[in-house]
Amino acid sequence: MLPIRGLVFALTLLVTGCVPVYRHHGYVPPETDLAMVQIGQTNQFELESMIGRPGSQGLLEGSSWFYVGSRWRHYGAMPPQEISREVVAIHFSPDGTVSNVERFGLEQGRVVVLSRRVTDSNVTSIGLIRQLIGNIGNYNPAAALGED
Repeated sequence: MLPIRGLVFALTLLVTGCVPVYRHHGYVPPETDLAMVQIGQTNQFELESMIGRPGSQGLLEGSSWFYVGSRWRHYGAMPPQEISREVVAIHFSPDGTVSNVERFGLEQGRVVVLSRRVTDSNVTSIGLIRQLIGNIGNYNPAAALGED
């Protein structure tokens, strides 16, 4: 009877160890909440009450808000793997109203624009997002030393 209990216990551990566990990190507002944002009309105070203040902001005070969220899969004894990442960038004009709402995803290590709403076609400061997400895994120590 004792060996059967041990076998059942070992099989239970083996089966439960092979079940993937998903974890969510960060916060990205849902599309329904972002649809309420009126470009050129919604200000920072209204936006804060609608979807909350983000964990990351632009380099200049009040220039941009960044909402970052990712989903990780833990599978058995293997290291966790990031399976999705999303960034919502909300940019403000100098008078404090929303001038642009952009949604970015990470697909196969590349930054992908999922949606963009702007008041004009001159979009600047996208370089920060590209640098934050796009440089993951692109480090070359030889380039830092000036070698080819």
